Amino acid sequence: MAALDQNFLWGVFQKVDKDHSGHISSQELQQALSNGSWNPFNPETVRLMITMFDKDHSGTITFQEFGALWKYVTDWQNTFRGYDRDNSGTIDKNELKQALTTFGYRLSDRIYDLLIRKFDRSGKGSIAFDDFIQCCCVIQSLTNSFQGFDTNRNGWITINYEQFMSLVFSIGK
Repeated sequence: MAALDQNFLWGVFQKVDKDHSGHISSQELQQALSNGSWNPFNPETVRLMITMFDKDHSGTITFQEFGALWKYVTDWQNTFRGYDRDNSGTIDKNELKQALTTFGYRLSDRIYDLLIRKFDRSGKGSIAFDDFIQCCCVIQSLTNSFQGFDTNRNGWITINYEQFMSLVFSIGK
């Protein structure tokens, strides 16, 4: 990263690090992030992101970890804006279908209905930015876990109940 980028990131990091501890907690990150609807950022999405970028397993984000988190959120924001065709600030079922199809997922309309119900915290039939990140992270994690069991690469797995529970509860860890 260029020196200017590091200086910019350091300035952002210091603004987010409200208690000046040198680490960003999930509460500080949640307060700093905006989902575009004036509602608090989804705490589960914040937890997922902290887990993903907390390389030293401290439960917080250091400045070194912050650069990757910043890039991740910025990339998702650009992706979200690109698929929010009607500029509503949310992703509806058709926009979600278009985004996930572009990402390589081939899902049924029934699954898209389920995703909207699962990740629509507002009850309006669409998904806000923070919930979109969570949705995509969960789908990717489930896909990775499924692929771990799909040794034949044919889209079918056979697992027992304990393997299933391990698969589901390992999401976002």
